[in-house]
Amino acid sequence: MAGSRRRGTVTRCDVAIVGGGVVGTAALYALSRYTNIPKIILIEKHPDVASVQSSRDSNSQTLHFGDIETNYSLKKARSVNAGAEMLAAYLDRRGRGTFRKFPKMVLAVGKKEVEFLERRYREFKKVFPKMRLIRRDEIARIEPNVVKGRRAGEELAAILSPDGYAVDYGALSRSFVRESRRSGKRVAVLTDKKVLKIERDGDRYKVKFKGGHVEASAVIVAASGYSMKFAHMMGYGREYIILPVSGTFFLAPKVLNGKVYTVQHPKLPFAAVHGDPSLGNSGETRFGPTARVLPILEPRKYRSFFDFMGLFRFRVDGFHSLARIMYDGVIFRFVMRNVLMDVPFVGKHVFARDVRKIVPAMRTRHLRHGRVGGIRPQLVDTRTKSLFLGEAKIVGDGIIFDISPSPGASMCLRNAQESAEKVVQFLGGKYRFDRARFLSDGRRRK
Repeated sequence: MAGSRRRGTVTRCDVAIVGGGVVGTAALYALSRYTNIPKIILIEKHPDVASVQSSRDSNSQTLHFGDIETNYSLKKARSVNAGAEMLAAYLDRRGRGTFRKFPKMVLAVGKKEVEFLERRYREFKKVFPKMRLIRRDEIARIEPNVVKGRRAGEELAAILSPDGYAVDYGALSRSFVRESRRSGKRVAVLTDKKVLKIERDGDRYKVKFKGGHVEASAVIVAASGYSMKFAHMMGYGREYIILPVSGTFFLAPKVLNGKVYTVQHPKLPFAAVHGDPSLGNSGETRFGPTARVLPILEPRKYRSFFDFMGLFRFRVDGFHSLARIMYDGVIFRFVMRNVLMDVPFVGKHVFARDVRKIVPAMRTRHLRHGRVGGIRPQLVDTRTKSLFLGEAKIVGDGIIFDISPSPGASMCLRNAQESAEKVVQFLGGKYRFDRARFLSDGRRRK
């Protein structure tokens, strides 16, 4: 479903949302269905919503609950699980055609990883009572190719979870738009409108694009790395810069029945290889991601280099922060290894070694580069000279900037709740957010 095209520009509204990915459309859904705010406009620069980070080919299509993401602390897993449960409830009730369910597991290989997974299972099972610790024989029954060809004495264990949602976040974004339009509110979606500037005009904001502008009492900017660009332009969040991490995937003939993750390094939450069913082709398995640092804000849009440089601005504290991050041996070796992924003939051989941790029989000839992958706008805090891991929300005076690296898509409804509550505070007076109904709708039916 394409976003609405309008010849004229709707010039006044209560809330303007910049960005039509899953974070922006989730905010549209929450505001239209659970507040009494009458007029909301979403502005998207592409011809359709969810054309960039939320499109089917730009992410791992995973709903992250925190059960098999081994870089999460227990506190982080609780938080992510609460947000993911909201989205799972929406998918189960209203998301027909936007997802499929598969078994999923995180695989431990070797004594050290197995012992780590056993400790983690004992700690996390109280939060995730459905997950199970399984051994070699059961792994082989569920995912035969994970065990086939492996050494007989090699220690294996896995945490298995039944909640393996593979989500087409582009289709989900369009679902949010459809549900918003059914709310009875005045909801408009303006596409092909590239926002050039946002400026304060008295007690309102002007969101300017070529050929017109929208005036709004409150604004949500949900445009991935570009959110930081607009924040900087308006004097917010200048202590942060963006480290754009490009993730790409390799495709192979179907060798897995569900999702299989590997144990992650806590310093590299975007790095551990995993295998996923492909929603676009049931005969394929996707492996990835590779992770490269590229000076762009949008995949395959190399003109966005200039937008990135506008954020970086050759700041001394920016150079110092990146140098300190790269000085870490784990990160440096990871970056250098991923550079090899782009070398013809060499890249597939290097990556095939990683994939063999999951599927021992995988050979280089079975893999091919997929035209998939997006840009994760990983934040760097120039004050601490370190990566800022997780989602980020900068709240200003009547304006919100959402920068959403993983697991931003999984947390889109929790994030939308927080944004809706803030917007109601901005507008004050007669406006309210029906939190009780939102949370009730966000509970999965047993």
